[in-house]
Amino acid sequence: MDSMPPDVLDAARAWLAEDPDPDTQTELAALVARAETGDRDTMADLGDRFAGRLEFGTAGLRGRIGAGPNRMNRSVVLRAAAGLGTYLHTIGASSVVVGFDARHKSDVFARDTARVLVGAGLHVLVLPRPLPTPVAAFAVGHLGADAAVVVTASHNPPQDNGYKVYIGRSQIVPPVDAEISAAIDAVGPLSAIATAEDGWETLGEDLLDAYLDRAVSVLDPGSARDLRIVYTPLHGVGGAVVAAAMHRAGFAPPSEVASQSVPDPDFPTVAFPNPEEPGAMDAAFQVALGAGADLVVANDPDADRCAVAVPVGDGWRMLRGDEVGALLAVHLLRRHPELSGTFATTIVSSSLLGKIAARHGLGYVETLTGFKWLTRVPGVRYAYEEALGYCADPDGVLDKDGITALLLVSELAATQKAAGSDLAALLDEIAEQYGLHATDQLSVRVDDQAEIAAIMHRLRETPPTRLGDRVVEQVDDLVTGSADLPSTDGLRFRLSDGGRVVVRPSGTEPKIKCYLEVVVPVPRGDVAAARERATLELGTLRAGLAAAAGLSG
Repeated sequence: MDSMPPDVLDAARAWLAEDPDPDTQTELAALVARAETGDRDTMADLGDRFAGRLEFGTAGLRGRIGAGPNRMNRSVVLRAAAGLGTYLHTIGASSVVVGFDARHKSDVFARDTARVLVGAGLHVLVLPRPLPTPVAAFAVGHLGADAAVVVTASHNPPQDNGYKVYIGRSQIVPPVDAEISAAIDAVGPLSAIATAEDGWETLGEDLLDAYLDRAVSVLDPGSARDLRIVYTPLHGVGGAVVAAAMHRAGFAPPSEVASQSVPDPDFPTVAFPNPEEPGAMDAAFQVALGAGADLVVANDPDADRCAVAVPVGDGWRMLRGDEVGALLAVHLLRRHPELSGTFATTIVSSSLLGKIAARHGLGYVETLTGFKWLTRVPGVRYAYEEALGYCADPDGVLDKDGITALLLVSELAATQKAAGSDLAALLDEIAEQYGLHATDQLSVRVDDQAEIAAIMHRLRETPPTRLGDRVVEQVDDLVTGSADLPSTDGLRFRLSDGGRVVVRPSGTEPKIKCYLEVVVPVPRGDVAAARERATLELGTLRAGLAAAAGLSG
């Protein structure tokens, strides 16, 4: 029988000796004891936990909760906070906002962060309770803070947690992530980290009031409000804040999805707490059918994303992020014809926003995926990404904000209803004006990260010349970077007739993601025929890509 490598066991015992958390102490002690008996599964588990440190990147930290340096736990968070504190001193920062959601250990990780940052001599402002990420992002600008930490794993599975860092009002980008990571590497034993047991400022309800006032201010006070809405926070922290925002804005209280309305870190009613995942919205649709609703809206668990569904026949259709992105752009331009500045989206989002911006004389920029890039676009006035993230008020929240987006979508739906129309009809109008821009996604979850590298290598070595019925006219290897885009692990296939495919590894989950777009003209206003054609073309495009990449899903 194979024996456990002594260096891994030694590392586990050393970690155990300074672990401050009784939960992970108990977990790791049991693993070490089983490994000492030669249990192969346990040895593999320990090997993974001690294979390296959980990587600190542009998403901060994100991973499974558990003992060991390759997991999210108090020891990792204490070191991350100490490294961050060192970095903040090097840039002359003095104040930090700390926010957290309702996931397992989020409050503990937030308190540990406050203890370390106060110990490092920083002024720390802690949100009063689990609140949406946009509230923390708002607080940075509203309070004039220099940085923020938000303990959240967004829409990841329940066993995960994370640690998002803002410098100024924006999430970090390279090389800041590498500089913070280097500072974390330089942290010594936990016993050497200076901590305080008090001294931070716990923020009050006036911060939330200020956020709600700002969110409601994006609406036209005289616009329609007659709308029957069903809302779910998917067991996250958005529920009470959304209810308060809707009341303050003058909407009737949304119908609740009772089984999902209270924060629950186990997310018991969904396989994954992500409104994009199949089945995640089923409970909301059931409530909507009984309530005779006009609109279904949802937030992900930390409420920085917003999902929208509209009635279709006897059921409901989830709108894609690209569709909501276009709707909000048109809504903002109808409300403010004099709007100036730049519209921005990402390379994996629809190209439609660029055409809308051009028709209205606005600037347009495409960035890499993530709001950490979108918020750095000079003069950005509106930004969205296809993964249900929208920034419609960058002066208030320079990040995606699922609550402000929800308010704007509700206002638009109520406005359409008052005119005897709906969101689906407005999407048809947009298609008639700009052509039908139809998007789809092929997303495959893997058990081994090596599978992702193998797929990317295969596509680089033997790129397809055709995908479905479309000719591949150009292949852009995004790892080389350009004057417009930093280097990233991704491939973009430009197709005949204006379509495109982008393939990239997920930055937050063990997935490979493929983004598909076809552009179909709408002859004689026949949007239904164009949609049917687009559906067929996306199907053949999806099948062609799956075959070329060796994917299933």
